[in-house]
Order: sequence, then C-alpha cells, then structure tokens
Amino acid sequence: MQVSQIVRALPVVLCLAAPPPLGAQGRYRVTNDGEWFYQEASGRRLARLARGAIVNGGVTRGDWMQVTLEGWIFATSVGPSPRPEFDLAVTKAPEENLRSSAGGALVARLAEGFGLKKVGQDDRWVHVTRDGWVSTTALTVVPDVNATRTASAEDTGATQGVLTPGPRPGVDTTPPAAPTSPRAQPARPTTLYRAPDGPEAGSVTAETPLRVLGRTGDWARVQIEGWVKATDLQTAPPGVALGVSAAELRAEPQRYAGQVLRWTLQYIAVQKADDLRPDIPTGATYVLARGPLPERGFVYVIIPDGKLAAVQALAPLANIQVTARVRQGRSRYLGNPVVDLISLETSP
Repeated sequence: MQVSQIVRALPVVLCLAAPPPLGAQGRYRVTNDGEWFYQEASGRRLARLARGAIVNGGVTRGDWMQVTLEGWIFATSVGPSPRPEFDLAVTKAPEENLRSSAGGALVARLAEGFGLKKVGQDDRWVHVTRDGWVSTTALTVVPDVNATRTASAEDTGATQGVLTPGPRPGVDTTPPAAPTSPRAQPARPTTLYRAPDGPEAGSVTAETPLRVLGRTGDWARVQIEGWVKATDLQTAPPGVALGVSAAELRAEPQRYAGQVLRWTLQYIAVQKADDLRPDIPTGATYVLARGPLPERGFVYVIIPDGKLAAVQALAPLANIQVTARVRQGRSRYLGNPVVDLISLETSP
C-alpha cells in the first residue's frame, strides 16, 4: 500500500471553535435534576428544572445567570394570565410538565399560576417562554455542534505524497477507552417508546437485557440487542433512514438536518407558504400532513413543481409514503418538521 493511501485512511480531527466560557451568551444544559428556576437571583423559587434540559443563557450576576426557559405545554393546561407581562398562566393543579417539543423530553415542572409568554401553537400544544435565573453551579456549556468534526485527510485537501505531522515524542496518543454503557433490565413487562411521551414502539418483557445510553427527567434511553428473521425486515435504498420519528427531529433538529427519511403520512391539504412559515421559501407549495404515523403531530412537506399534479390528485386523509430530505427538524414558530419531497406513493 502506498503511503498516500495510508494517509487518506487516517481520521483527522478539525477543531473549528471552542465552546464559549460559562457566562457567555449561548446554550446551557442543566446538570441537576430538580434544580430551581428563580424569578430573580436569590429570589423567589418558581419551578423545578429537569436534568438535561437546555436553556438559553444571558447575563450573569455573581453566581447567577439569567436564562430563557423555552418549551411546549398542553393547550388545555394554560389559560389567560391575570398579569399583563405574561400571555398565559398554568391552570392545571398542582403542576404541569414543560417539554422540549410537542411530546418531547421533560424540561421543567411548572406550578399552577406560573406565567408564560406565548410564541406559537401547534394543534394541542402551545410554544412558550419565560425568563428567570439559575445558579451557574447547575449549568454546563452545550458545545456548538460545528465545534468539531471528523474528516478524512482527503476531505482536508491532503494530496498524494504529503504526510501529516506525527505525534510529538513522549506524548501518549492512545485514545481513552470508551465508557461502557450501564446494563439494566426491566423489572416487569414495559412499553418501549420512540421518544419521551412519544409514540409506542413496542413492548419489552421482564428481564430483557438493556444498555442505558442516557437519561432525561423521568426517562432513560436504552438500547436492545437481539435477533430477528431477515425476511421480516423492511429495506430501504442506500442513504434512506427508516424508523426516525418526528419527536426525534424536534428533540435534536441539527442532528437530522439534511438526512433522507422514509415516512408514512396522512395527507391533509396543499397550502402556500406565508410569513408564518419562515422555514419554507415564500410562495412555495407544501403539504400539511400528520405523522409520521402513528404520531399525530403536523409535518410540512415542500413540493417541487414536478410533483404538484400527483399531490393535488390525492384524496384528503389519504395515507401516503414519502421519501424526503429534512430541511428543518423543528420549525421556528410551531416546531413542526419541514422536509423536501423526493418521491411519493399512496399507501393502503
């Protein structure tokens, strides 16, 4: 094998940006479950935050940071606020959950009377925000997703016969061993969900071996390893992802941007983009659909001119199978996924 071929096979890590220091404006993760959200620094306690919740940081005052709490709450659990500085107040007693997206991960538990500002609404869910203060000891910086990326030497413009610098003498370059995910097993038969409070994905029998990959609030993300008959598997063309839920897109929109998915949707109507849909090009034609089934949230599917006739021939509430590329995992105002249609066919 030539030296240049070896070089192309070596991974290169490009550090493009360092995470901001604690106290700079940016996104922060709550590290303590049940951490208090305060009205003012050292002031009145208002709500309890879930471990893993993401907040937008602002100014600091000593050991305190002003943050913006953002999330989604059931429309039936809020009503008009008696205070002019808020649009809504929590009406459910004694408290209601605030989630990262419609049916997404837990962000906070809000007590009855908690004031909120309304950003938008999607069917049964309302998008809301609230400013407050959190102790900096309970926050950690969320690195920019573009801060680091792994590429091949060919990606960085390496040419044949050019070698990358080797390690300095005396420096240990052996990567640390990857931490082992803790093992667990259900104490009883339990339901497996696609996302926290999302659609059901199946059931797990008692004592099924699991690996715990992470936790958020009252939920644990698990991995199951086993075997199925190959003839029972649905296959997709290369580069097309199956089994990705809309709840996953809303929870991690940047992770799925640009990916090609195959979804079964329920067609509702053809519409034209307006100012309330800034994630869709102005004047573009899109389909309002529910799904991916069995989820009941909304999805926006942008239609190219060549596919418009086929879409207009669909009957309302028809089930359709689409292959589409993710444009936005969560739209700006309503939090709905936005995808570009690649192909379409009707489903029974």
